[in-house]
Amino acid sequence: MDGALPDRDLAAIGLLQDPVRRALYGHVVASGGEVSRNQAAEAAGVARSLAAFHLDKLVEAGLLEASFRRLGDRRGPGAGRPAKLYRRAAGEVAATLPPRTYETAAHLLAETVEQAGADLELQAAARRAGAEAGRRIAAEAAAALGPAEAAAGPRPAPAVEQVLAARGYEPYPDGAALRLRNCPFANLSAEFPVLVCAMNLCLVEGLLDGLGQDPGRAVMEPASDRCCVAVLSKDNQD
Repeated sequence: MDGALPDRDLAAIGLLQDPVRRALYGHVVASGGEVSRNQAAEAAGVARSLAAFHLDKLVEAGLLEASFRRLGDRRGPGAGRPAKLYRRAAGEVAATLPPRTYETAAHLLAETVEQAGADLELQAAARRAGAEAGRRIAAEAAAALGPAEAAAGPRPAPAVEQVLAARGYEPYPDGAALRLRNCPFANLSAEFPVLVCAMNLCLVEGLLDGLGQDPGRAVMEPASDRCCVAVLSKDNQD
């Protein structure tokens, strides 16, 4: 591997140590689309010029991408200059010390499972792993309750949105559904979509089962701009 790549990734991650850059990056990512300098500045509570400086630094580092587009319906003379808009970069930034190549192993394992026709075995393992994680999270939440709260009755399930966010899915509400903006297995699912998306669904199903208290139901809803799995609330499971 070219030694310059980890250096660049480390530098990009280091940029997010600055609280203003971290807030700007977080706002752009959470928007799920394009954000103007004015919008980012307002969200971060900083001046537009400062926001522009930090946003452009994030573009240079490969964390964001920029484009120019006129906002509004006016065109031609007097329409004003196109606005500079920012969105999350399509690429992936990751760094490990010392360097590891887990993705290579994951691709080899996925290829082997697919060739061996062991899809059902993988799905069962994913559902078990998700359920174990869900039970552990629920137990930790129960242990964190004070004596009075514990005596008050059955504990509520930990918030599904928080649990999925902690696992990198970037959930966001969309009506009665919880959509997942990010697929933690994006590179694998691009190469092995049927295998990995089914595994992902079973993993989330197991996680919800392990949490208990009927937190919702995972369903497959493929889309080009987000994870193929969505979570329907218990009141909207038709």
